Amino acid sequence: MKITKIFLLASVLLCFFSCNNDDNLNTPQNQDDDPNHIAFSQNFGSEISRTFLGTVVDTNNNPIENATISIGSLTTTTDANGVFIINNATINQRFGYVKAQKAGFIHASRAVVPSEGTNKVRIMMLAETIAGTTSNGTEETITLQNGASVALDGNYIKPDGSSYSGNVNVIMHHLDPANEDMQDQMPGMLYAANSQNEERMLQTYGMLAVELRGDNGEDLNLAEGSTAEITMPLDPSLMATAPSSIPLWYFDEAYGYWVEDGAATLVGNAYVGTVSHFSFWNCDIPAEAVNLCVTIKDENDNLLSGLYAEITSTQFGTTGGVTNQIGTVCGLIPTNESLVLNVYSSYENTCTNALYNGTIGPFSSDSSINIVTSDLSGEWITETVTGNFTDCNDNPVTEGYVRLFKAFTLLDTDFVENGDFELSTVRCNTSSDIFKLHGVDYINAQDTDSISFTYTSPITNVGTIAACNAVDEFVTYQVDGGDTVTEYFGIQGGQDGLSNLNFSYYNNGDESGNNFSIGIFNEDNSPITVGVYPPANTNYLSFQDGTNGTAPNSAGSNTLITVNVSEIGEVGAYIDLTFNGTYTDADLIEHTITGTVHALRDY
Repeated sequence: MKITKIFLLASVLLCFFSCNNDDNLNTPQNQDDDPNHIAFSQNFGSEISRTFLGTVVDTNNNPIENATISIGSLTTTTDANGVFIINNATINQRFGYVKAQKAGFIHASRAVVPSEGTNKVRIMMLAETIAGTTSNGTEETITLQNGASVALDGNYIKPDGSSYSGNVNVIMHHLDPANEDMQDQMPGMLYAANSQNEERMLQTYGMLAVELRGDNGEDLNLAEGSTAEITMPLDPSLMATAPSSIPLWYFDEAYGYWVEDGAATLVGNAYVGTVSHFSFWNCDIPAEAVNLCVTIKDENDNLLSGLYAEITSTQFGTTGGVTNQIGTVCGLIPTNESLVLNVYSSYENTCTNALYNGTIGPFSSDSSINIVTSDLSGEWITETVTGNFTDCNDNPVTEGYVRLFKAFTLLDTDFVENGDFELSTVRCNTSSDIFKLHGVDYINAQDTDSISFTYTSPITNVGTIAACNAVDEFVTYQVDGGDTVTEYFGIQGGQDGLSNLNFSYYNNGDESGNNFSIGIFNEDNSPITVGVYPPANTNYLSFQDGTNGTAPNSAGSNTLITVNVSEIGEVGAYIDLTFNGTYTDADLIEHTITGTVHALRDY
């Protein structure tokens, strides 16, 4: 297993946080209560266009459906898996901002340093849970179970600036850096404008979200001239490095970054500060930073997605991010420091050793580097999974995604825009050869079943999978790499005795239709189980292709076919298999064929 993370992790970004003890930090002078956003945005670089593939979940990691997602002027909603896709979003070279909203949850967001290819983000939304109720004109302190609190003076205003009179519901969440979910729950990223309007990266010692609601659900805030005292308890692991005074920062929801505003003082085991309005508030130490993009390949030049790249700084701790489909992860790193880079097979790494370990940097400006992994230990395998993804009418999916699972663990998600997908990643050689794919046609709200396959290292071509909610099962094949033939209906088959497995369909029963049958038979009567069955196992393939109304292209007994069985369910459940090999047609011409069967077991 990889080492335990000490600091806040970012699933898309590499962002470091200082943990130096500095008891001499004073309240910043000349606070800029109205920062110059136009001037600060010059740090973002030129406008670019990027695709975003994201997942939105609740605090129990359940997907949130129908959340509204916006990037600039583009808006979409999450699907049943909590996934969203936004194509060609206009962002900046060094900054992209994604917002998520849904009734019952406080507003959430994610900011990224964008990379080439698809940018993957994950957002965990916090429930709009009422921590306590007060009323105007009443001084009240609302306290959470862990000791986080807000002391209110009782003066509130409505969104239009007029005074509010009535009950006030206080919604409050404390975010602890020791909680591994904090990087998904916090808004934006740890990127800020300091009191001199200079860009900084942040180390957080804790955040507090406070939202006020009136009797009619209206958003409230503190009246002009009013203040509130906030208290944020510190995790015991942070006490040794906690400065006696620390800058306070609020999250600017309109612009997507943190703004310095005041300071908090360490009182016992908590930071206490005074604020004049409500948002997310953050206790942080700032540091100078540059942007770094890391692209990871194997020795055969395969770009590796789904890997966990972890960087350690002697001054600022450890963090990391996951590579996208072109093997890249980007984020902020401290300037002018040598860093240690480790690359693991995934965030939940199960291999003993890192795929890569080395020193990088120092970097004084935005940079990009390439890293080549080397399997010196022989304990991991590079896998490339390819295939075609079609809709109900056999047309290529133009906007969708394919998810790769090992058991119940999601390993990677690939964006699909032209019907083709390719995921290149690594797995430990002690892990199972079986994986599952689930494809979603995002535009047409159609998806596949979860289909089992077996790795055929180093490249696994799964053929064609179809997203069609009306389809329970299918047989698909390609001859000589040509057009894909798919049959959805009339498929019958199962396990006829333990030593015989077969499937078939019969369309018109003549040359104008398609007939197909495939099977495995163990002559020694041994049971058919999950595994690979070469031609010696008396495998058979027979088909008649009359798709185009022309003379049939048929295969009979002259076949050399390998069948790879990935799953054998009970009657009424699925049998999954792939096949490939050669056959000789009636004109004695040899052809290649590959295909997939995802069919319900009838007997």
